[in-house]
Amino acid sequence: MTITSTSTITALDRHRERNADQDAVDAVRARIADAGVEYIYYQSVTVNGRVIGKVVPAGHLLRNLEKGVQMHRTVLADFQVDRAGNLLGGGTQAAEFTAVPDLDTFAVLPWDTGVGRFFCRLYEPEHRAEIGGRPLATDVRGNLMRLHAEFTARTGLEMRSGCEPEMTWTGPGLEVRHRPDDSPAYRVDLLERSRPIYQKVMTYARALGLDMIEGDYEDPGQIELNWMYDHADLTADRLITYRQICRQVARELGVTASFMPKPATGMMGNGCHHNLSLWRGGENVLAEPGRRELHLTETGRHALGGILTHAAGAMAVMGPTVNSYKRYWDSGQFAPSQINWGMDNKTCTVRLSANGRLEFKLPDAMVNPYLSHAVLIAAISDGLDNRIDPGPPQQGSSYGAESRFTALPLTLGEALTAFSGDPVVRRALSEETADLYHAYKSDEWARFCGVVTDWEHMMYSEDTP
Repeated sequence: MTITSTSTITALDRHRERNADQDAVDAVRARIADAGVEYIYYQSVTVNGRVIGKVVPAGHLLRNLEKGVQMHRTVLADFQVDRAGNLLGGGTQAAEFTAVPDLDTFAVLPWDTGVGRFFCRLYEPEHRAEIGGRPLATDVRGNLMRLHAEFTARTGLEMRSGCEPEMTWTGPGLEVRHRPDDSPAYRVDLLERSRPIYQKVMTYARALGLDMIEGDYEDPGQIELNWMYDHADLTADRLITYRQICRQVARELGVTASFMPKPATGMMGNGCHHNLSLWRGGENVLAEPGRRELHLTETGRHALGGILTHAAGAMAVMGPTVNSYKRYWDSGQFAPSQINWGMDNKTCTVRLSANGRLEFKLPDAMVNPYLSHAVLIAAISDGLDNRIDPGPPQQGSSYGAESRFTALPLTLGEALTAFSGDPVVRRALSEETADLYHAYKSDEWARFCGVVTDWEHMMYSEDTP
């Protein structure tokens, strides 16, 4: 594809030109032929973190590299209809969008080598007057990539991250009994019982490009498997891939894989801590070379100050469900209760877990990693620009302690109010995505508030005032 007039070049045109690179195309075609791939998923991610897409016979590869696939834009809000009957994301008359694959994301599914997949970036269809070919505002993956690139161009810094995805597995043979008030955490016997799960997950993950490094058993049914940290954009893609792998393994083994943040009262919640570092070239700017005691550089302190300042506004992203907030109410289960930080203090919102690494503990297992990383980049950028001071580290337990920052929202409703009042967080997502996300989650909160629960029956159904 050749474009002769630079004044007419759009983001969609530039993507198509990248997809016309003959060496890259030939490499993908060779992989398709070698593996015997017959079908390809062209997949994207919604504001709620769900994977959507289309399946196309592999013989149409060249057409799809140029034309992409088309989908109705309300799918980015999961085709959700709110309580008033309105289809979120533009309604039935909203225009479609064009999803164009990123060549470097092609992978062959290890559980069925007849199927491959691409991650896509999303654009306004080229026929739309004035805006045709622009990046779609509600493309959460594309937004993170653009935001991170702009951050790097402006500051010279790259954010690298690693996630700790906890989740709960249940099914025949996975039941756990343990003494009252103790924990089955880290028991090898329970890892051994879960061996078919972790072996399949890690095998498939390695085949899909995740450098698996370790895993452990943490609470009844709760397993955490980790992979090597990397550029934040890649980590977000890999977390989505990891979830798809876990769903596939559950199907194969006849068990259930749940990412519910708080499966039961008194159990550990399923978190997805984000471990962050900032790099300029080959240097991690959060730590001073050769200095061994726990410390943060001035750059690191300002980045941390930004994270803490915007933690309350970010909570609707980091804890995206009604159930998420049960994790923070159940004190003593290692979830944060205050917006603060500490030196290897596991009760804090942010823990300096090692020199050069900040562990951000608010995200849970349902988090959309494209939104969470975008918000963190924006918060860090604000901290650096305004030289925000995080204050002294918390000494001792955070439970019952006071914080110099805004209180941690403890319901989705409170979190949405804080989200609305934080322009830095909203700008990180784009105004259109922020509005759509707020509408989606406000409807979720309203639906919960209108439902009678088992707890209410237990408390009130036979109670006499």
